[in-house]
Amino acid sequence: MINIHEKTLNDLEFSTVLDQIREHAITALGKEAVLTILPFEDEEQLMRELVYVNEYLSSYENDNRIPNHGFDTISKELKLLKIENTYLEVSSLQKLVSISLTVNSILKFLEKFKEYYPQLQQFSQHIEVNTSIIEQVDAVVDRFGDIKDNASPLLSNLRKTINILKGKINSSFSSALNTYHNLDYLDDIRESVVENKRVLAVKAMYRRKVKGAIMGGSKTGSIVYIEPETTLQYSRELNNLEYEEKEEVIKILKELTDYVRLFLPLLKKYQDFLTQIDIISAKAKYAQSMNAILPEFSKDRSMNLRDAYHPLLYLNNKEKGEHTFPQTIGLEKDSRIIVISGPNAGGKSITLKTVGLLQVMIQSGMLIPVHERSYVCLFDRILSDIGDNQSIENHLSTYSYRLKQMNYFLKKCNNKTLFLIDEFGTGSDPELGGALAETFLEVFYEREAFGIITTHYSNLKLLANELPHIVNANMLFNEKTLEPMYKLVIGQAGSSFTFEVAQKNGIPYSLINKSKKKIERGKVRFDATIAKLQKERSKLERTERSLKENEKKKLSEADKLEEVNAKVQKKLESFQELYDSNQRLIYLGQKVNDISEKFFEDKKKKELMAELFRLVQIENSKRKKVSAKQKRAVKHKETQIKQEAEKKVEVIRKKKKAAKEKAKPVEKPKPIIRVGDRVRMHDGRAVGILDAIEKGKATVDYGMFTTNVNLDLLELVEAMKK
Repeated sequence: MINIHEKTLNDLEFSTVLDQIREHAITALGKEAVLTILPFEDEEQLMRELVYVNEYLSSYENDNRIPNHGFDTISKELKLLKIENTYLEVSSLQKLVSISLTVNSILKFLEKFKEYYPQLQQFSQHIEVNTSIIEQVDAVVDRFGDIKDNASPLLSNLRKTINILKGKINSSFSSALNTYHNLDYLDDIRESVVENKRVLAVKAMYRRKVKGAIMGGSKTGSIVYIEPETTLQYSRELNNLEYEEKEEVIKILKELTDYVRLFLPLLKKYQDFLTQIDIISAKAKYAQSMNAILPEFSKDRSMNLRDAYHPLLYLNNKEKGEHTFPQTIGLEKDSRIIVISGPNAGGKSITLKTVGLLQVMIQSGMLIPVHERSYVCLFDRILSDIGDNQSIENHLSTYSYRLKQMNYFLKKCNNKTLFLIDEFGTGSDPELGGALAETFLEVFYEREAFGIITTHYSNLKLLANELPHIVNANMLFNEKTLEPMYKLVIGQAGSSFTFEVAQKNGIPYSLINKSKKKIERGKVRFDATIAKLQKERSKLERTERSLKENEKKKLSEADKLEEVNAKVQKKLESFQELYDSNQRLIYLGQKVNDISEKFFEDKKKKELMAELFRLVQIENSKRKKVSAKQKRAVKHKETQIKQEAEKKVEVIRKKKKAAKEKAKPVEKPKPIIRVGDRVRMHDGRAVGILDAIEKGKATVDYGMFTTNVNLDLLELVEAMKK
């Protein structure tokens, strides 16, 4: 029987988690139900709930999304259905149709995709798909929320008669309107509407001349509103018929309500089912927001949370864009109690609360933000003593309150209990309080309880070192800056860095030295030794991390070099093959050239043919007999090698060409030549003056003579001075 005290839930801020889950619920009843969530008392029920949430979460990662489960609360309608001779309004009936359609769509979906959601489908088995309510309401109510004319024969007749009467009223009113308008008895507005009836706007002086019922007048008294006598009789008839129509509608709604009343238990199931689905959906969305998973459950009583995040801290930091440090912590049979020590502001309390809150969440059917290789177990009772518990109402000091808590712990603690105590033993004389705390810890140990405590007491650190199933742990600090690293290290106690922190915050060294003399020398040395060990541990951590990173880099570089070497070797082999092939072809070409030259000299065909035949035979003797397919493969390979070689050559050619282009001097823009400039021919030395330019031809005066030349052949020597 699982029982988690309300104080533990408050200590771990479980209500804040519920508030955050509530934001993800989409129905009013779902939001209310989320706030009532408590850890499950039954283990089987808890396991089912966790699987439901996990299956719902998986729907966000595939194309088969579970249909929308939103609904309007029908609690009022369910209460009315319990009372005889009551009837539901059309809006209420529409809500029942809507909830029926929603449930049916989810049930059909879960049946269709039961391979994906087996447990959710099993959860919905107790509810049947039923369309009776939908069909009956649809037969009576139209899509605009009005009762259909054919809902009953009497209603149909009444509405036909009403429509005829309304036509008569309109025609008789129009007739009276025209008559009195022609007599100039009416005001400019002619007509108005009073009490949902059309009335004539009669000038006050003619009110006695218009027959009918006076329905009112204007504020100024200049107009009197009169319903014509001709329409009065029809209006009375219409009132009677509308009353009968209303009575018939109520009768139809009563009959329909009596039919729906038969499905009261089913409708209650519908609402409960959708509320439960809303809770499961809200839990799944909350899990998605912090990458939470369903970890494995260990068969024996042990737990190991890898890369565990505190949900509230993680989501708060995520909103601010800040980093959250995860923790890895485990409780096994051989290390069932962990004593965390070290200076304040290092993350001890957060680590304690992370374990506690995640345990409460998993036992309340929620997924938790941990690494997928984590595993958890269940505890029958979770006890906590966290924060300042000074009780003003009960006139108890912090220490008195904590002693009261310890007494409660001693009564309830057993091998199925998880206890969480922050700042264990504080609130009294350090020596006496520490001794009492040590005794309490020994009792918890003897009862084989699991737990995590945080402390500054040296005797508790020593006890953890002496007993086999208790382990020391500390939060790492940077030994130079004394800044927290927010990383838990199991196996070593942490120094409180009391004097180091004081020195860092500017306290004079003389005062610190004086303080050291006031306490036992052994205690100072003990704390100093722990501090030194912790600093060494910190250095080793960094060195180990650095070595691992270097090792990874070297392995990666070795792999790359091996890959490059293999590629180079392959290319060398390919180029060697190409070279050998080309050498053979050069040799054959040389032989053919020698034979050709010999034939050119002696013209002996017979010897030529014999030489050529012998050459072919020698070459063929070197060849292996291969199939056509192998020939094609060899040919293809040779082509590939040649293409690759050509590509390499082409790249080299391009580079050379680019280098040449770069080396070329940049041509200066050609100056514009105008009439009056001193010019000369490109290949000449004589300088003349440009007299005229016409159609690309230039006339140049050299003094002794003039000449016509192409303008392109001239170059500027000196521009004409302006």
